[in-house]
Amino acid sequence: MRALSLFLAACGLVLCGAASAQDRPPVDVALVLVVDASGSIDTEEFVLQRDGIAGAVTDGEVLGAIMGGRHGKIAISLVEWGSPGGATKVVDWRIVGDAGSAGAFADAVRSAPRAMQSYNAIGDGMVLATALIDACLCDPTRRVIDVSGDNPDMRSNLSAPIARDLAVKAGITVNALAILQDDRVGPGGKPWLVEVYEQTVIGGFGAFVIPARTRADFARALRQKLIQEIASL
Repeated sequence: MRALSLFLAACGLVLCGAASAQDRPPVDVALVLVVDASGSIDTEEFVLQRDGIAGAVTDGEVLGAIMGGRHGKIAISLVEWGSPGGATKVVDWRIVGDAGSAGAFADAVRSAPRAMQSYNAIGDGMVLATALIDACLCDPTRRVIDVSGDNPDMRSNLSAPIARDLAVKAGITVNALAILQDDRVGPGGKPWLVEVYEQTVIGGFGAFVIPARTRADFARALRQKLIQEIASL
């Protein structure tokens, strides 16, 4: 827990809300996209990933799911992970409830500088996302962390299972998008990385993993994933 406290302090976040309940706009979901910016992703792949995020949030079906919710809007932010202790909030909380606000979030995603990352410390990204959800000035019906990556967590301290358990204890569902780089199959007969993420990353009510068959398939998989998360299917 001391390592967790030090990490949150470094991020400039505290696990308490600053605003009273009546000051918090209601939203159907508070969603943090926690995406891979590690050294395994080259510049072309990184741009493809950013464009995929921007395109998914502005997609007509995704917007339909957002506007079809009880409150008709969600809160969304973006975190990039990679280096141990280096998880970075890239886009702060935005309320998305129509095409205009979705477009503004997409523009912020495309224009934000890349967080300089290396290695594969997925857990650090989830810890930061948990703190962001707690500090969000909104009143969400559901809280979701959406992790995407092309490799397992490779850090022993603040590892993905520990971070996942902390998030679930806080009432957050952690889902994952596994970007497959090969045809390896796990013991359960599923793609190897899907099984790794099922065991070490996802947690909470209705948690799931969706595979992207290639980096180019990322946008399609993310759209599918967002619709499920927003509509709570």
